[in-house]
Amino acid sequence: MTKPISIAIIGASGYTGAELIRILLAHPHVKIAKLTGDSQAGKEVGDVYPHLRFKGLPKLISLEKLDYNGIDLVFCCLPHGTTQSVIAAIPEHVKIVDLSADFRLFDTDVYAKWYGHVHKAPDLQLEAVYGLTELVRDEIKSARLVANPGCYPTSVLLPLMPLLQAKMIESEGIIIDAKSGVTGAGRSVKQANLFTEVNEGISAYGIGNHRHSPEIEQGLTFAAEKDVIVSFTPHLMPMNRGMLSTMYVKMRGRHNVDELRITLQKQYSFEPFVHMLPPDATPSTQQVRGTNDCVIGVFADRVAGRAIIVSAIDNLVKGASGQAVQNMNVMFGWPETTGLQLSAVFP
Repeated sequence: MTKPISIAIIGASGYTGAELIRILLAHPHVKIAKLTGDSQAGKEVGDVYPHLRFKGLPKLISLEKLDYNGIDLVFCCLPHGTTQSVIAAIPEHVKIVDLSADFRLFDTDVYAKWYGHVHKAPDLQLEAVYGLTELVRDEIKSARLVANPGCYPTSVLLPLMPLLQAKMIESEGIIIDAKSGVTGAGRSVKQANLFTEVNEGISAYGIGNHRHSPEIEQGLTFAAEKDVIVSFTPHLMPMNRGMLSTMYVKMRGRHNVDELRITLQKQYSFEPFVHMLPPDATPSTQQVRGTNDCVIGVFADRVAGRAIIVSAIDNLVKGASGQAVQNMNVMFGWPETTGLQLSAVFP
């Protein structure tokens, strides 16, 4: 057995950081060497997350105390806008999987427009690989910096990109109605995310201007080979984790839903984490809770010539930490399923 690589998690006190720890504890080729969490520096991980107590994990330290000597890979789980300068200071021998939005958009002007400030590391942006693993794994193999996709884009791009590339659906008029658990908003205290604010209710947010919109459109534009603009509305659901995206598309020519389903089945038939459901089965978040899976269903709309595509993922796993580990596996030449053979938690 080869010597495990040493990894550091920057921002380990957040939900994605904690989920990375949970997954990596079962990974045979990884040693968790350093964990940063400025707001919790000096504490044991088990004091912040009791479910991770008794795991022999290093204490949380501040970012300024992180020494990269001996570190092979860093997972960066900081909020957008704070990551570019941090990653720019990481030594070149260290590989990086960034879970923020800071390197997902190829065009730095588009980034500035949507995130409200100039990109602070444009040279690094040029070398970043967008890590939608199933569709760009060859580029990930040789990458030093992988920009882990957002949760909503992952749930949308996996089903729609192959259909656009096959010219089976129109690029105009795509409508995306997506729903996510509260963990998608992060762990910081916000009034809108208090139990009494979220429980027993559903609310739309980021209507017409959610920051995942340009990331979704970037992927669809690449697949369609023409500019794509979508109508995308996310919703907050009274649940901890999970994401369900419902996409309404117009089929091209005489294509039908069976052909769409067959195309996606062929695309993902050998993929360990993307699964097409039979025609009579509907995707649900319960099917993927705690896993790195994405399940997809294709259905006929009552409107002639239109199809309804539904996908479900766990926003913390396939939508964040699980896909990050999957990308790490590709970067180091390990089987993609290593450490990720997770069964859904039910009920």
